[in-house]
Amino acid sequence: MRAPADKVLDRRALVERFGRPRSERVVFTNGCFDLIHPGHVAYLARARALGDVLVVGVNTDDSVRRLEKATGRPLVEQGARALVLAALESVDAVCLFDEDTPAELIAALVPDVLVKGGDYRLDQVVGREIVEQAGGRVALIPFVEGYSTTALVNRIRERGDG
Repeated sequence: MRAPADKVLDRRALVERFGRPRSERVVFTNGCFDLIHPGHVAYLARARALGDVLVVGVNTDDSVRRLEKATGRPLVEQGARALVLAALESVDAVCLFDEDTPAELIAALVPDVLVKGGDYRLDQVVGREIVEQAGGRVALIPFVEGYSTTALVNRIRERGDG
């Protein structure tokens, strides 16, 4: 088993290892992954089952702040978020991206399967055209009910400091 830190790659190394041409079926998903919870674990396992390799694009701290998810986010800094994701058995590689969307990373990698959560519609998935034009497909995976980073953060804030 590879050390989690060895699975965190910069864009150049990611494309060298998993870019085209390749023999493996590469699945790609992305997100902030601020606080990893069982919903994330189930989502990533289902995504990995769609191919041979799962690559996860992770928003940098600056990118998360620009998304304006909520004040004070991210709670966990980008290096730690990438490392925790890389420690999951279902994840083969993690790559940070600083842009507002993963479009450039998707264009560089051109995955065979692009995966997003069930809160998206196909026409909202960034990179869909790139993947489909290359013969790939987009898959939407439903969320596991009862798990949400935002709900978790709100619960922690409601409990306060003590």
